[in-house]
Amino acid sequence: MSATPASQSKISTVPLWIRRILAADPPRAKSLVVTLFGDAIAPHGGCVQLKGLIELLEPFGINERLVRTSVFRLVKEGWLEARRNGRESSYELTQSGRRRFSYAYARVYARVQEPWKGDWTLILVRSEELSAERRQQLRQELEWQGLRPLAPQLYAHPRIQPGPLAELLERIGARKQVIIFGNATSDQINCGDFQGLINERWNLVVVAKHYRRFLQSFGRMKDLLRSSPGLLPQQWFSIRILMIHAFRRAVLHDPLLPEELLPKPWIGNEAYNLARELYRLSLRGSEELLASACGFGKGKGAASTSILRERFL
Repeated sequence: MSATPASQSKISTVPLWIRRILAADPPRAKSLVVTLFGDAIAPHGGCVQLKGLIELLEPFGINERLVRTSVFRLVKEGWLEARRNGRESSYELTQSGRRRFSYAYARVYARVQEPWKGDWTLILVRSEELSAERRQQLRQELEWQGLRPLAPQLYAHPRIQPGPLAELLERIGARKQVIIFGNATSDQINCGDFQGLINERWNLVVVAKHYRRFLQSFGRMKDLLRSSPGLLPQQWFSIRILMIHAFRRAVLHDPLLPEELLPKPWIGNEAYNLARELYRLSLRGSEELLASACGFGKGKGAASTSILRERFL
């Protein structure tokens, strides 16, 4: 059955929307490669041929030279390792890269639902034992984990994950320069205006701004996709990757505080629900492209259905 003029009009707006998103905010090559490996390659074993990677990234305006430069840098940073099979080059996640992706993307795909018990984790940094470069790196890594300084060299978070914290301290060689205190209570760290402390140190206004930008960019896509049958696998894949790339960038700014400490209603929940719906709508079609471009779907490259099923529960 041929598509009606109305449905044809709907379909034509999807490529237009993709072009507009790319024109308004062109993704940086290395950052998009990270998104691609974490979201699309990791569930298929974490390894992809270079030619397949180039094919996947070309529609996003990332040419072969930029792909090669990006993976070269990620190899130097310990995320990827290069492999050769005859004349074919492949890139695979290192063990460290797999752990880092696992921790990072747990922030993207999941929302902690358990009630907060009121406990805090405090981290004291013995900065005099660190070089200026490592001190700066540690500060950036701790803040990426959602920790914020309450006083010089004293960081806090109400729900820090021990696995990612231990991994980053080991990776940058700062385990012996950090003392971790658990189970501090809100009363023990309260400075009088507790909510004011939260807003000041964790800057939730800026966090909300990033989520609002995501909603403005992708809010219309839900209804558009539901009424757009017959999209091509490439279009589904572009939607999935552009969406998760933008959502990941928003989440990177989110300290992921417990619901009990957030404004009501919290815009991050609305953004998460939209990301979940768009991901589910685009998953099947985008996986078809991965199967054709990279040979995924059989044997070692078959996606772990448990990994995909656990995303955005």
